[in-house]
Amino acid sequence: MSASPSSSRIGLLALPATLYMLAAFAIPLALLLFTSVSRPEGLSLAAYREFLADDYSWKVIGNTLGVALQVTLIALLIGYPVAFALAHASGLVQAILLIALVLPLSVGVVVKAFSWSILLRSNGVVNSALVGLGIVDQPVRLIFTEAGLVIGAVNVFLPFMVLPIYSVVKLIDQRLVEAASTLGSSPWHRFRTVVWPLTVPGVIAGVSFVFSMAVSMYVIPSLLIGERYQTLSTLIARSFLFMRDRPRGAAIAVLLLLIALTVVLASAWLARRYRRLT
Repeated sequence: MSASPSSSRIGLLALPATLYMLAAFAIPLALLLFTSVSRPEGLSLAAYREFLADDYSWKVIGNTLGVALQVTLIALLIGYPVAFALAHASGLVQAILLIALVLPLSVGVVVKAFSWSILLRSNGVVNSALVGLGIVDQPVRLIFTEAGLVIGAVNVFLPFMVLPIYSVVKLIDQRLVEAASTLGSSPWHRFRTVVWPLTVPGVIAGVSFVFSMAVSMYVIPSLLIGERYQTLSTLIARSFLFMRDRPRGAAIAVLLLLIALTVVLASAWLARRYRRLT
């Protein structure tokens, strides 16, 4: 059966985007994969074997996943109530909150990371506030530490957690919550049985966005923690720029891509499975 003229026209409309995705993503990824297995003697998985056989490599993988998990969890804990506050705010307040949330996205990551490197210094705003409030007796070392890296990364990625949750909270029919309250349901029971299940798709999307970005961040670790704490992204840059070992750098990049893709695909599977169950 031949395609209808309307289907052909729709296909032509998608052609520019398809060509762009092919040129900007598919071809570079194919070249990266080829570089990771390319050796003078031919195709080989030696770069993968050498990297995975090194104990230091597994420490770097642990650093990367550990920081990404911390950033994702803290962003969820902060972003979940913020999304509700944003969804239930009045018109003007909601507009102000949205501007405050979205406006930082227009600022480059380099600028925000460098700003946090100033704020987290011993004489920075954060330590001055902690000492002034009496929480600590003397400035705490935050810059070039894992805690400082997590704080800066959460600030950068928080909007990507809040906005997906906000989008589903906004669609919740408040009559469902009111009906549960009328039937004698406690606040915790209402949250657990009504509110939380309805917000799970937004949570899954937010976790997917934040984790996939946090696991591959490069600028933020470079400015906030430096060379003493390696992640996969900084190790990739080191392999390409300093060691001039392209197969090793490409192999690490492919492994990092597989981690990010696994999270995205797992999130998509969870979302589909959740929709079927509900």
